Amino acid sequence: MASAAEQLAASINFGAFAKATELKKRIWFTLGALIVYRLGTYIPMPGIDPVVLAEIFQQQQGGVLGLFDVFSGGALGRMTIFALNIMPYISASIIMQLLTTVSPTLEQWKKEGESGRKKINQYTRYGAVILAAVQAYGIAVGLESVTGTRGTAVIDPGMFFRITAVVTLTGGTIFLMWLGEQITQRGVGNGISLIIFAGIVANLPHAIVSLLELGRTGALSSAFILVLVVLVVGVIWFIVFMERAQRRILVQYPKRQVGMRMFGGESSHLPLKLNASGVIPPIFASSLLLMPATIAQFSAGANGPEWLATITGLLAHGRPLYMVLYVAMIVFFAFFYTAIIFNPVETADNLKKNGGFVPGIRPGQRTAEYLDYVLTRLTVLGAAYLSAVCILPEILISEYAVPFYFGGTSILIVVSVTMDTVAQIQSHLLAHQYEGLIKKAKLRGARR
Repeated sequence: MASAAEQLAASINFGAFAKATELKKRIWFTLGALIVYRLGTYIPMPGIDPVVLAEIFQQQQGGVLGLFDVFSGGALGRMTIFALNIMPYISASIIMQLLTTVSPTLEQWKKEGESGRKKINQYTRYGAVILAAVQAYGIAVGLESVTGTRGTAVIDPGMFFRITAVVTLTGGTIFLMWLGEQITQRGVGNGISLIIFAGIVANLPHAIVSLLELGRTGALSSAFILVLVVLVVGVIWFIVFMERAQRRILVQYPKRQVGMRMFGGESSHLPLKLNASGVIPPIFASSLLLMPATIAQFSAGANGPEWLATITGLLAHGRPLYMVLYVAMIVFFAFFYTAIIFNPVETADNLKKNGGFVPGIRPGQRTAEYLDYVLTRLTVLGAAYLSAVCILPEILISEYAVPFYFGGTSILIVVSVTMDTVAQIQSHLLAHQYEGLIKKAKLRGARR
Protein backbone atom coordinates (compact mmCIF):
# COMPACT_ATOMS: atom_id res chain seq x y z
CA MET A 1 0.00 0.00 0.00
CA ALA A 2 2.79 2.41 0.91
CA SER A 3 4.64 1.84 -2.37
CA ALA A 4 1.42 2.25 -4.36
CA ALA A 5 0.66 5.52 -2.58
CA GLU A 6 4.19 6.75 -3.23
CA GLN A 7 3.91 5.88 -6.92
CA LEU A 8 0.57 7.64 -7.11
CA ALA A 9 1.97 10.74 -5.40
CA ALA A 10 4.96 10.73 -7.75
CA SER A 11 2.63 10.58 -10.75
CA ILE A 12 0.95 13.89 -9.82
CA ASN A 13 1.89 16.49 -12.41
CA PHE A 14 0.53 19.58 -14.05
CA GLY A 15 -1.67 17.45 -16.27
CA ALA A 16 -3.43 16.04 -13.21
CA PHE A 17 -3.79 19.56 -11.85
CA ALA A 18 -5.35 20.73 -15.12
CA LYS A 19 -7.99 18.00 -14.87
CA ALA A 20 -8.82 18.74 -11.21
CA THR A 21 -11.65 21.21 -11.85
CA GLU A 22 -12.80 21.31 -8.21
CA LEU A 23 -9.28 22.08 -7.00
CA LYS A 24 -8.90 24.91 -9.52
CA LYS A 25 -12.16 26.45 -8.30
CA ARG A 26 -10.92 26.27 -4.72
CA ILE A 27 -7.60 27.90 -5.61
CA TRP A 28 -9.29 30.71 -7.55
CA PHE A 29 -11.69 31.31 -4.66
CA THR A 30 -8.75 31.49 -2.22
CA LEU A 31 -6.88 33.97 -4.42
CA GLY A 32 -10.00 36.09 -4.85
CA ALA A 33 -10.64 36.19 -1.10
CA LEU A 34 -7.02 37.20 -0.39
CA ILE A 35 -7.28 39.97 -2.99
CA VAL A 36 -10.38 41.28 -1.21
CA TYR A 37 -8.41 41.23 2.05
CA ARG A 38 -5.50 43.13 0.52
CA LEU A 39 -7.84 45.77 -0.92
CA GLY A 40 -9.34 46.26 2.53
CA THR A 41 -5.91 47.01 4.00
CA TYR A 42 -5.90 50.26 1.99
CA ILE A 43 -9.36 51.54 3.02
CA PRO A 44 -8.59 54.16 5.73
CA MET A 45 -10.44 54.47 8.99
CA PRO A 46 -12.42 57.78 9.11
CA GLY A 47 -11.18 60.70 11.18
CA ILE A 48 -7.41 60.07 10.82
CA ASP A 49 -4.73 62.43 9.46
CA PRO A 50 -2.56 60.05 7.37
CA VAL A 51 0.50 62.35 7.31
CA VAL A 52 0.68 62.72 11.08
CA LEU A 53 -0.08 59.01 11.56
CA ALA A 54 2.77 58.00 9.24
CA GLU A 55 5.17 60.21 11.20
CA ILE A 56 4.07 58.80 14.56
CA PHE A 57 4.18 55.22 13.38
CA GLN A 58 7.67 55.72 11.94
CA GLN A 59 8.86 56.59 15.42
CA GLN A 60 7.21 53.54 17.00
CA GLN A 61 7.79 50.86 14.38
CA GLY A 62 10.38 49.11 16.54
CA GLY A 63 7.84 48.33 19.24
CA VAL A 64 5.00 45.85 19.43
CA LEU A 65 3.16 47.98 16.84
CA GLY A 66 5.86 47.12 14.31
CA LEU A 67 5.39 43.42 15.03
CA PHE A 68 1.62 43.58 14.66
CA ASP A 69 1.95 45.73 11.54
CA VAL A 70 3.92 42.91 9.92
CA PHE A 71 1.09 40.46 10.63
CA SER A 72 -1.55 42.93 9.41
CA GLY A 73 0.21 43.54 6.10
CA GLY A 74 0.76 47.23 6.83
CA ALA A 75 -2.91 47.84 7.70
CA LEU A 76 -2.07 48.96 11.23
CA GLY A 77 0.53 51.48 10.02
CA ARG A 78 -2.00 52.94 7.60
CA MET A 79 -4.79 52.62 10.24
CA THR A 80 -7.26 51.02 7.86
CA ILE A 81 -10.47 49.11 8.54
CA PHE A 82 -8.40 45.90 8.89
CA ALA A 83 -5.90 47.43 11.32
CA LEU A 84 -6.63 44.81 14.00
CA ASN A 85 -6.42 42.07 11.38
CA ILE A 86 -7.29 38.61 12.67
CA MET A 87 -5.20 38.89 15.86
CA PRO A 88 -8.22 39.23 18.25
CA TYR A 89 -9.55 35.92 16.93
CA ILE A 90 -6.17 34.24 17.44
CA SER A 91 -5.96 35.63 20.98
CA ALA A 92 -9.50 34.40 21.70
CA SER A 93 -8.61 30.95 20.33
CA ILE A 94 -5.58 30.72 22.60
CA ILE A 95 -7.63 31.86 25.61
CA MET A 96 -10.28 29.21 24.85
CA GLN A 97 -7.60 26.53 24.64
CA LEU A 98 -6.28 27.64 28.01
CA LEU A 99 -9.78 27.59 29.51
CA THR A 100 -10.38 24.10 28.11
CA THR A 101 -7.74 22.76 30.51
CA VAL A 102 -9.37 24.29 33.60
CA SER A 103 -13.09 24.28 32.75
CA PRO A 104 -14.89 20.91 33.01
CA THR A 105 -17.67 22.15 30.71
CA LEU A 106 -15.29 23.16 27.93
CA GLU A 107 -13.32 19.94 28.38
CA GLN A 108 -16.55 17.96 27.98
CA TRP A 109 -17.40 19.92 24.82
CA LYS A 110 -13.98 19.12 23.44
CA LYS A 111 -14.68 15.40 23.87
CA GLU A 112 -18.08 15.60 22.15
CA GLY A 113 -16.52 15.77 18.69
CA GLU A 114 -17.98 17.94 15.94
CA SER A 115 -20.89 19.33 17.98
CA GLY A 116 -18.60 20.33 20.84
CA ARG A 117 -16.13 21.90 18.44
CA LYS A 118 -18.91 24.07 16.99
CA LYS A 119 -19.85 25.29 20.47
CA ILE A 120 -16.24 26.16 21.29
CA ASN A 121 -15.83 27.96 17.95
CA GLN A 122 -18.98 29.98 18.58
CA TYR A 123 -17.74 31.17 21.98
CA THR A 124 -14.35 31.86 20.41
CA ARG A 125 -16.07 34.22 17.96
CA TYR A 126 -17.85 35.99 20.81
CA GLY A 127 -14.54 36.39 22.63
CA ALA A 128 -12.87 37.71 19.47
CA VAL A 129 -15.56 40.38 19.08
CA ILE A 130 -15.13 41.48 22.71
CA LEU A 131 -11.33 41.60 22.41
CA ALA A 132 -11.56 43.49 19.11
CA ALA A 133 -13.88 46.09 20.65
CA VAL A 134 -11.59 46.59 23.65
CA GLN A 135 -8.48 46.85 21.48
CA ALA A 136 -10.22 49.21 19.06
CA TYR A 137 -11.22 51.51 21.91
CA GLY A 138 -7.66 51.43 23.24
CA ILE A 139 -6.30 52.34 19.80
CA ALA A 140 -8.78 55.21 19.51
CA VAL A 141 -7.80 56.62 22.91
CA GLY A 142 -4.11 56.13 22.14
CA LEU A 143 -4.39 57.94 18.81
CA GLU A 144 -6.05 60.89 20.52
CA SER A 145 -3.18 61.16 23.02
CA VAL A 146 -0.23 61.10 20.61
CA THR A 147 0.91 64.05 18.53
CA GLY A 148 3.39 64.66 15.77
CA THR A 149 5.13 67.78 14.51
CA ARG A 150 1.99 68.70 12.55
CA GLY A 151 -0.51 68.10 15.36
CA THR A 152 -2.61 65.16 16.53
CA ALA A 153 -3.32 62.09 14.43
CA VAL A 154 -7.07 62.44 15.05
CA ILE A 155 -8.76 65.27 13.18
CA ASP A 156 -11.71 65.64 15.56
CA PRO A 157 -11.11 63.85 18.90
CA GLY A 158 -14.07 62.91 21.03
CA MET A 159 -16.60 60.21 21.81
CA PHE A 160 -17.96 60.18 18.26
CA PHE A 161 -14.51 59.32 16.91
CA ARG A 162 -14.09 56.58 19.52
CA ILE A 163 -17.43 55.00 18.67
CA THR A 164 -16.63 55.21 14.96
CA ALA A 165 -13.23 53.60 15.52
CA VAL A 166 -14.69 50.75 17.61
CA VAL A 167 -17.42 50.00 15.07
CA THR A 168 -15.04 50.21 12.09
CA LEU A 169 -12.18 48.15 13.50
CA THR A 170 -14.43 45.54 15.15
CA GLY A 171 -16.42 45.21 11.94
CA GLY A 172 -13.19 44.70 9.98
CA THR A 173 -12.11 41.90 12.32
CA ILE A 174 -15.54 40.21 12.10
CA PHE A 175 -15.38 40.38 8.30
CA LEU A 176 -11.90 38.79 8.30
CA MET A 177 -13.13 36.04 10.63
CA TRP A 178 -15.93 35.28 8.16
CA LEU A 179 -13.57 35.51 5.19
CA GLY A 180 -11.11 33.12 6.83
CA GLU A 181 -13.86 30.57 7.50
CA GLN A 182 -15.01 30.84 3.88
CA ILE A 183 -11.46 30.17 2.66
CA THR A 184 -11.22 27.12 4.93
CA GLN A 185 -14.55 25.70 3.74
CA ARG A 186 -14.53 26.66 0.06
CA GLY A 187 -10.86 27.26 -0.68
CA VAL A 188 -7.50 25.62 -0.01
CA GLY A 189 -5.65 25.76 3.29
CA ASN A 190 -6.48 27.29 6.65
CA GLY A 191 -8.14 30.65 6.02
CA ILE A 192 -6.94 32.37 9.21
CA SER A 193 -3.34 31.32 8.60
CA LEU A 194 -3.50 32.36 4.94
CA ILE A 195 -4.70 35.85 5.88
CA ILE A 196 -1.67 36.35 8.16
CA PHE A 197 0.53 34.77 5.47
CA ALA A 198 -0.77 37.20 2.84
CA GLY A 199 -0.06 40.17 5.11
CA ILE A 200 3.56 39.12 5.69
CA VAL A 201 4.25 38.22 2.06
CA ALA A 202 2.76 41.50 0.87
CA ASN A 203 5.45 43.37 2.81
CA LEU A 204 8.34 41.24 1.56
CA PRO A 205 8.89 43.28 -1.66
CA HIS A 206 9.27 46.43 0.46
CA ALA A 207 11.75 44.61 2.71
CA ILE A 208 13.77 43.41 -0.29
CA VAL A 209 13.82 46.93 -1.78
CA SER A 210 14.98 48.33 1.57
CA LEU A 211 17.75 45.74 1.71
CA LEU A 212 18.91 46.55 -1.83
CA GLU A 213 18.78 50.26 -1.00
CA LEU A 214 21.12 49.65 1.93
CA GLY A 215 23.50 47.93 -0.50
CA ARG A 216 23.26 50.76 -3.02
CA THR A 217 24.06 53.41 -0.43
CA GLY A 218 26.99 51.39 0.89
CA ALA A 219 25.47 50.69 4.31
CA LEU A 220 25.73 46.97 3.50
CA SER A 221 28.32 45.38 1.24
CA SER A 222 27.36 43.22 -1.73
CA ALA A 223 29.15 40.28 -0.16
CA PHE A 224 27.08 40.63 3.02
CA ILE A 225 23.82 40.78 1.04
CA LEU A 226 24.84 37.61 -0.81
CA VAL A 227 25.66 35.89 2.48
CA LEU A 228 22.33 37.06 3.88
CA VAL A 229 20.43 35.56 0.92
CA VAL A 230 22.23 32.24 1.37
CA LEU A 231 21.52 32.41 5.10
CA VAL A 232 17.79 33.02 4.54
CA VAL A 233 17.61 30.06 2.15
CA GLY A 234 19.45 27.92 4.71
CA VAL A 235 17.09 29.00 7.50
CA ILE A 236 14.07 28.18 5.34
CA TRP A 237 15.47 24.71 4.61
CA PHE A 238 16.19 24.22 8.32
CA ILE A 239 12.63 25.26 9.25
CA VAL A 240 11.12 22.86 6.69
CA PHE A 241 13.29 20.03 8.02
CA MET A 242 12.44 20.71 11.66
CA GLU A 243 8.72 21.23 11.04
CA ARG A 244 8.52 17.87 9.28
CA ALA A 245 10.58 16.11 11.96
CA GLN A 246 8.60 13.81 14.23
CA ARG A 247 9.10 10.92 16.58
CA ARG A 248 6.97 7.92 15.65
CA ILE A 249 6.09 5.74 18.62
CA LEU A 250 5.18 2.19 17.67
CA VAL A 251 1.67 1.17 18.78
CA GLN A 252 0.65 -2.50 18.63
CA TYR A 253 -2.90 -3.84 18.58
CA PRO A 254 -3.52 -7.41 19.81
CA LYS A 255 -5.22 -10.08 17.73
CA ARG A 256 -8.80 -11.05 18.57
CA GLN A 257 -11.06 -13.70 17.13
CA VAL A 258 -14.64 -12.91 16.11
CA GLY A 259 -16.43 -16.06 15.04
CA MET A 260 -14.22 -17.87 12.56
CA ARG A 261 -12.24 -14.78 11.56
CA MET A 262 -9.18 -13.23 13.17
CA PHE A 263 -8.99 -9.44 13.52
CA GLY A 264 -6.30 -7.09 14.78
CA GLY A 265 -2.63 -7.78 15.15
CA GLU A 266 -1.70 -4.66 13.19
CA SER A 267 0.81 -2.06 14.23
CA SER A 268 0.71 1.68 13.68
CA HIS A 269 2.59 4.75 14.77
CA LEU A 270 1.76 7.63 17.08
CA PRO A 271 3.50 10.67 15.53
CA LEU A 272 4.83 13.32 17.94
CA LYS A 273 6.04 16.50 16.23
CA LEU A 274 9.37 17.92 17.24
CA ASN A 275 7.82 21.39 17.40
CA ALA A 276 4.28 20.80 18.62
CA SER A 277 3.77 24.41 19.76
CA GLY A 278 4.22 25.94 16.27
CA VAL A 279 4.81 29.70 16.09
CA ILE A 280 2.92 30.57 19.29
CA PRO A 281 6.03 30.87 21.58
CA PRO A 282 7.86 33.48 19.43
CA ILE A 283 4.68 35.54 18.99
CA PHE A 284 3.96 35.62 22.72
CA ALA A 285 7.58 36.28 23.67
CA SER A 286 7.95 39.13 21.18
CA SER A 287 4.70 40.74 22.28
CA LEU A 288 5.58 40.68 25.98
CA LEU A 289 9.13 41.96 25.48
CA LEU A 290 8.15 44.78 23.13
CA MET A 291 5.26 45.98 25.28
CA PRO A 292 7.41 48.14 27.66
CA ALA A 293 9.09 49.85 24.70
CA THR A 294 5.73 50.64 23.11
CA ILE A 295 4.26 52.00 26.37
CA ALA A 296 7.35 54.17 26.89
CA GLN A 297 7.09 55.57 23.37
CA PHE A 298 3.40 56.41 23.81
CA SER A 299 4.06 58.11 27.17
CA ALA A 300 7.16 59.97 25.98
CA GLY A 301 5.13 63.06 25.20
CA ALA A 302 3.52 62.96 28.64
CA ASN A 303 6.78 62.78 30.63
CA GLY A 304 6.59 59.07 31.45
CA PRO A 305 8.35 57.60 34.48
CA GLU A 306 12.12 57.32 34.41
CA TRP A 307 12.13 53.65 35.40
CA LEU A 308 10.11 52.82 32.29
CA ALA A 309 12.71 54.52 30.09
CA THR A 310 15.45 52.52 31.86
CA ILE A 311 13.65 49.23 31.23
CA THR A 312 13.11 50.23 27.61
CA GLY A 313 16.84 50.80 27.18
CA LEU A 314 17.71 47.44 28.70
CA LEU A 315 15.17 45.63 26.52
CA ALA A 316 16.28 47.23 23.25
CA HIS A 317 17.08 45.01 20.26
CA GLY A 318 20.50 43.39 20.53
CA ARG A 319 20.95 44.01 24.26
CA PRO A 320 22.06 40.95 26.30
CA LEU A 321 19.06 41.19 28.65
CA TYR A 322 16.66 41.25 25.71
CA MET A 323 18.28 38.16 24.14
CA VAL A 324 18.27 36.21 27.41
CA LEU A 325 14.64 37.04 28.20
CA TYR A 326 13.57 36.35 24.63
CA VAL A 327 15.07 32.85 24.68
CA ALA A 328 13.72 32.17 28.19
CA MET A 329 10.18 33.17 27.17
CA ILE A 330 10.31 31.10 23.97
CA VAL A 331 11.36 28.04 25.98
CA PHE A 332 8.66 28.67 28.60
CA PHE A 333 5.85 29.12 26.10
CA ALA A 334 7.04 26.11 24.07
CA PHE A 335 6.61 23.85 27.10
CA PHE A 336 3.46 25.64 28.28
CA TYR A 337 1.60 25.47 24.97
CA THR A 338 2.72 21.90 24.24
CA ALA A 339 1.30 20.84 27.61
CA ILE A 340 -2.01 22.45 26.64
CA ILE A 341 -2.46 20.87 23.22
CA PHE A 342 -1.19 17.36 24.08
CA ASN A 343 -2.36 15.40 27.12
CA PRO A 344 -0.31 12.19 27.65
CA VAL A 345 -2.82 10.79 30.16
CA GLU A 346 -5.75 11.24 27.77
CA THR A 347 -3.76 9.76 24.87
CA ALA A 348 -2.75 6.76 26.96
CA ASP A 349 -6.37 6.20 28.03
CA ASN A 350 -7.56 6.32 24.42
CA LEU A 351 -4.94 3.77 23.40
CA LYS A 352 -5.98 1.51 26.27
CA LYS A 353 -9.68 1.75 25.35
CA ASN A 354 -8.91 0.78 21.75
CA GLY A 355 -6.71 -2.11 22.82
CA GLY A 356 -3.47 -0.47 21.68
CA PHE A 357 -0.22 -0.52 23.61
CA VAL A 358 3.40 0.55 23.23
CA PRO A 359 5.63 -2.56 23.09
CA GLY A 360 7.49 -2.98 26.35
CA ILE A 361 5.33 -0.42 28.19
CA ARG A 362 2.32 -1.28 30.33
CA PRO A 363 -0.97 0.35 29.23
CA GLY A 364 -2.38 3.16 31.34
CA GLN A 365 -0.23 5.18 33.71
CA ARG A 366 3.11 3.77 32.55
CA THR A 367 2.25 4.61 28.94
CA ALA A 368 1.31 8.16 29.96
CA GLU A 369 4.63 8.55 31.78
CA TYR A 370 6.52 7.23 28.75
CA LEU A 371 4.71 9.61 26.38
CA ASP A 372 5.41 12.52 28.73
CA TYR A 373 9.09 11.46 28.88
CA VAL A 374 9.40 11.42 25.08
CA LEU A 375 7.41 14.63 24.60
CA THR A 376 9.52 16.53 27.14
CA ARG A 377 12.73 15.70 25.30
CA LEU A 378 11.19 16.54 21.95
CA THR A 379 10.04 19.90 23.34
CA VAL A 380 13.58 20.65 24.51
CA LEU A 381 14.81 20.24 20.93
CA GLY A 382 11.83 22.16 19.56
CA ALA A 383 12.40 25.07 21.96
CA ALA A 384 16.10 25.16 21.04
CA TYR A 385 15.17 25.20 17.35
CA LEU A 386 12.69 28.05 17.81
CA SER A 387 15.20 30.03 19.87
CA ALA A 388 17.93 29.65 17.25
CA VAL A 389 15.63 30.63 14.37
CA CYS A 390 14.35 33.71 16.23
CA ILE A 391 17.61 34.93 17.80
CA LEU A 392 19.65 34.88 14.58
CA PRO A 393 17.40 37.42 12.78
CA GLU A 394 17.32 39.58 15.92
CA ILE A 395 21.12 39.81 15.78
CA LEU A 396 21.01 40.71 12.09
CA ILE A 397 18.34 43.35 12.72
CA SER A 398 20.20 44.99 15.61
CA GLU A 399 23.76 44.76 14.23
CA TYR A 400 23.26 45.23 10.48
CA ALA A 401 19.84 47.00 10.22
CA VAL A 402 18.33 44.16 8.20
CA PRO A 403 14.62 44.93 7.46
CA PHE A 404 12.24 43.87 10.21
CA TYR A 405 10.28 41.56 7.91
CA PHE A 406 13.15 39.07 7.90
CA GLY A 407 12.35 38.27 11.53
CA GLY A 408 12.27 34.66 12.65
CA THR A 409 8.55 34.72 13.47
CA SER A 410 7.68 35.97 9.98
CA ILE A 411 9.75 33.28 8.27
CA LEU A 412 8.27 30.60 10.54
CA ILE A 413 4.71 31.63 9.67
CA VAL A 414 5.39 31.88 5.93
CA VAL A 415 7.12 28.50 5.73
CA SER A 416 4.61 26.69 7.97
CA VAL A 417 1.55 28.02 6.10
CA THR A 418 3.15 27.26 2.73
CA MET A 419 3.86 23.66 3.78
CA ASP A 420 0.31 23.20 5.08
CA THR A 421 -1.27 24.65 1.92
CA VAL A 422 0.91 22.56 -0.41
CA ALA A 423 0.02 19.44 1.61
CA GLN A 424 -3.69 20.17 1.19
CA ILE A 425 -3.28 20.72 -2.56
CA GLN A 426 -1.49 17.38 -2.82
CA SER A 427 -4.31 15.73 -0.85
CA HIS A 428 -6.88 17.12 -3.30
CA LEU A 429 -4.80 15.89 -6.24
CA LEU A 430 -4.45 12.43 -4.68
CA ALA A 431 -8.21 12.27 -4.11
CA HIS A 432 -8.77 13.27 -7.75
CA GLN A 433 -6.35 10.57 -8.91
CA TYR A 434 -8.08 7.92 -6.81
CA GLU A 435 -11.49 8.98 -8.17
CA GLY A 436 -10.13 8.61 -11.71
CA LEU A 437 -8.79 5.13 -10.97
CA ILE A 438 -12.12 4.06 -9.42
CA LYS A 439 -14.07 5.31 -12.45
CA LYS A 440 -11.73 3.44 -14.82
CA ALA A 441 -12.11 0.26 -12.77
CA LYS A 442 -15.92 0.53 -12.88
CA LEU A 443 -15.87 1.08 -16.64
CA ARG A 444 -13.69 -1.99 -17.17
CA GLY A 445 -15.94 -4.07 -14.89
CA ALA A 446 -19.04 -2.93 -16.82
CA ARG A 447 -17.45 -3.90 -20.17
CA ARG A 448 -16.70 -7.37 -18.89
